[in-house]
Amino acid sequence: MKRIILFGIVGVFSLGLSAQSDFSDVFAAGVEDAERFSNDYFGPMSEAAIYSMANGWYNSADSKPLGGFEISLVGNITGFKNKEDKKAFLFDEANYTNLQLVGGNDARTDTQLVSSALGDIEGVRVFVEDPNGVLDPQEFTLPSGLASEGLNFVPSAFLQASVGLVKGLEVKARFLPSINFDDDVEFGLFGAGLQYDFTKILPGDKILPVALSAVIGYTNLNASYDFTDQGLLPGENQRIETTFNTWTFAAVASTKLPIINFYGGLGYITGNSETDILGTYSAGVGPFQETVTDPFSLRREVSGVTANMGTKLKLGFFRLNVDYNIAEFNTLTAGINFGLR
Repeated sequence: MKRIILFGIVGVFSLGLSAQSDFSDVFAAGVEDAERFSNDYFGPMSEAAIYSMANGWYNSADSKPLGGFEISLVGNITGFKNKEDKKAFLFDEANYTNLQLVGGNDARTDTQLVSSALGDIEGVRVFVEDPNGVLDPQEFTLPSGLASEGLNFVPSAFLQASVGLVKGLEVKARFLPSINFDDDVEFGLFGAGLQYDFTKILPGDKILPVALSAVIGYTNLNASYDFTDQGLLPGENQRIETTFNTWTFAAVASTKLPIINFYGGLGYITGNSETDILGTYSAGVGPFQETVTDPFSLRREVSGVTANMGTKLKLGFFRLNVDYNIAEFNTLTAGINFGLR
């Protein structure tokens, strides 16, 4: 359970290293090969996490009046079950200096599909050969991914508050307080957004059956994971520090009925992740082993058009909403809300 929490909230690279012990073997090929493999292996998981955190900014186009507010617990589940292109990547020996594939049945091959951190391909063997031929080749298995453990989604969750200001304008904030797990994992999330309801400036807006709004939202997640005591790799002060930033822009429409309403939006999401592998590590094989400090950083950028449809049930102060967002990674969002007006 802890690994799932680490994955969903703390940061995708934390889970990758803690759950996939085979990953540490990649450092035997040297820093350059480890960095290249890490980019391909972890990249799709970063993309899914960015899409997950960017959702959940609205549940209606009808902005709140002055002093109206809503406090929500929002959860997102971003699926990748059918994303075969994100669950695997082509391993090509030509792109690596030392890492080579082990051929099956005495056959040699220089390319093969291997699992990303989302995937389920198992049993791919590789080896690192001593360039001077003194030592026997070091052979090991490449790590598989989340799908091999029965997980086909990336979750995220946070608290969110919305307050109505001047006519048609609503401000939003989302946050997850800084939390520390077992003195080795720490993370926190914050975000801010604006919603403007254009129908509020129209004559007779109170009798219009629909509302039209524009929404903009920014989300930031910072996390760190100290895995020195895990003993995955020889070295000291080993930790991961990762930052996710996402922007959401959307045009939203909704009905304005007393109890049950429907809403939908067309938008654009852009975001990036930057992960620093910090500390000292032993990389390489035998006498060619070297100790490196802060070996590399990984960066991923994504952007794309999104569209969603949802419904909201309002029973006095208590509200429920659920919607489905279609994008590069599809996301199911649900919210429990308490509000006034």
